[in-house]
Amino acid sequence: MISFTIKNFLMMQQNHPISLNIKDPVFDPGQSRNFFQKRILNLIRDERDLPFIILCLKITFIVIPVAIYLFIPGCFRWWIAIIFLATNMVMGLGPFLLMLHNTSHRKLFKKEYDFLNLYIPYILGPFYGESPETYFHHHVAMHHVENNIPPDISSTMHYRRDSVRAFLLYFSKFFIYGIFELSIYFKRKKRGTFIKKIVAGEIGFIIFCTALSFFNWQATLMVFIMPFFIARFAMMAGNWAQHAFIDQNNPGNSFLNSISCINCSYNKRCFNDGYHIGHHLRPALHWTEMPRDFIKNLARYAEQKAVVFQGIDYFYIWALLMTKNYGKLADRFVDLNKSFTKRNDIIAFLKSRTRKFPPISVPIPA
Repeated sequence: MISFTIKNFLMMQQNHPISLNIKDPVFDPGQSRNFFQKRILNLIRDERDLPFIILCLKITFIVIPVAIYLFIPGCFRWWIAIIFLATNMVMGLGPFLLMLHNTSHRKLFKKEYDFLNLYIPYILGPFYGESPETYFHHHVAMHHVENNIPPDISSTMHYRRDSVRAFLLYFSKFFIYGIFELSIYFKRKKRGTFIKKIVAGEIGFIIFCTALSFFNWQATLMVFIMPFFIARFAMMAGNWAQHAFIDQNNPGNSFLNSISCINCSYNKRCFNDGYHIGHHLRPALHWTEMPRDFIKNLARYAEQKAVVFQGIDYFYIWALLMTKNYGKLADRFVDLNKSFTKRNDIIAFLKSRTRKFPPISVPIPA
């Protein structure tokens, strides 16, 4: 995995019921740079994004060569392919998706090197199941605009968020109809250019995989098709957890329809993605600034009764919801106001946030 060129920090909130030791990564402006890093900094817009370049290089010179090897006639072996797929998905998918996420919000390369900004979504993306253009338009141009409120096509409000059956319906709907719903959404918004881009990206990916299958279907399956299924499942499981605990009385409030995960290894691997409330409040905020922003606004989080967990990530939260293990969720819950005297009170509070919204409570799309 990548090595962050950043350091942990300690921050205490004064005049507040609790003090938090934040151990998630932030930028260290005083770190030294080697010759190679200095040359790279001439290409990118923000030196804090140097870890993205390191990750791109590792994928380019490790992942892609192994993938190419699997396509060479006579070289494919199922055991090699299985190890490749498992390693790439378990260790690489999270960091790649969050690099794609961050560079969708804030371009990586400077204006004069703008063509290089296509490298992550168009060249690296397919190795992680990402068709070009779909992620950007779904996440930035639709999800952040609607903020989990219908007509957000990935809204969780219609579902009971601790139900396996509900999640499978949610995932199936997205996987089968997602691209059509996104196209309809942009048609309603009169964004015809967006429709052309996402449809071209999806069809192009399908044609690409179909053509490669005639050459080597086994390698195509393991290098491109399986990651496509895995990535879309992972993204929807993550979004499900990120928007599982919603206040019935104020579902449009980002403090009350999103969660944050602090002090977890996931934040070190995946560029502070745990700070989802802060991300929805300020989508352009740089990922290295999120821990400090959280501490700075801790009183607001407490006042709003935001749901914050410590030491776990979205996928663990998703698994606990699927098994209705509210006890472990309560154990990881950060009581910002010290307002809960009993563990059962926390459990009851969390359960109240996962209920399916009555139809009358769901805003009607304009």
